[in-house]
Amino acid sequence: MPFVNCYADANRADAYATLEFANTYYLAYRDLPKILAEHVTGIRALDFGCGTGRSTRFLRKLGFNVTGVDVSEDMLRMARSTDPSGDYRLVPGDNFDKMDVGAFDLVLAAFTFDNIPGAMKTRIFCDLGKLLAPNGTIVSLVSSPEIYTHEWTSFTTKDFPENATACCGDVVRIVVTDHKDRRPVEDILWTDESYRVVYREAGLQTVQVFRPLAKGDESSSWVNETKIPPWVIYVLRRAR
Repeated sequence: MPFVNCYADANRADAYATLEFANTYYLAYRDLPKILAEHVTGIRALDFGCGTGRSTRFLRKLGFNVTGVDVSEDMLRMARSTDPSGDYRLVPGDNFDKMDVGAFDLVLAAFTFDNIPGAMKTRIFCDLGKLLAPNGTIVSLVSSPEIYTHEWTSFTTKDFPENATACCGDVVRIVVTDHKDRRPVEDILWTDESYRVVYREAGLQTVQVFRPLAKGDESSSWVNETKIPPWVIYVLRRAR
């Protein structure tokens, strides 16, 4: 079955452009400033799978010079509309041939690999590694497998009980409740063990792993976020 990017959709792009850093998404970004300050030297950043530019703008506020890239022209259209001064580029087929080797101190991939098949994961991580400066860092922010079998402040999966029996590599469905487009997103279930295999095969080493939980004193009305991590954050470098 050919790979289908369900995010390459004009209506979905319009909806994703309204997302901020609230609720379950807040936990994905809360610790990034500290993580980046500890692990990244330099300010040249690539936001891989930038979508409508939320992460790109986030990085710029932290002082990075950011280039956002995506395969969806619809998503980039919204990014450029929201942020006309930003650097947003189309990379058809995730082809980085027009980008300089060793050009970036940081590559951030926020949620990008959630719906990329396994063989493509390895190839893309290998290519991203080539874009890193000698001491560069990749931060891979992905959905935990548990996000597809529980309820959350920003997501619901109750209509997809088949997610509970999905194996690594299977399609899983989830609905974002923080925006108006309530069509399910189709992602690909991927485990921690399988991500680590991908990283090794791509010539990357795992430096540190974070699984952010809510503390319970935030303004959001948490569902499972205080006890089950919805996200996993991998800090990666090229293997020596």
